[in-house]
Amino acid sequence: MSTVNLKDAEAGLPELVDKAETGEFITITRHGKPVAALVPVEAAELARKAMAPRPVGLASYLKTFPDLEVERNPAPSRDVDL
Repeated sequence: MSTVNLKDAEAGLPELVDKAETGEFITITRHGKPVAALVPVEAAELARKAMAPRPVGLASYLKTFPDLEVERNPAPSRDVDL
């Protein structure tokens, strides 16, 4: 992981993007304090998914599974004489 101050990051952005593209994480500082990070797209997508709101309820949870097809039971839930 590299650390670079904001002024140097502005001047050398193309090179920093190339480094991030190869998998390197770059921390950008302002006045010596970390304020941002330049990361590979894959890492950003993983972080975004980890921060996504969790589904509420069993049905919502099951919908998150890829290629899951559930057939609904056509039978009535109760035996009712009409």
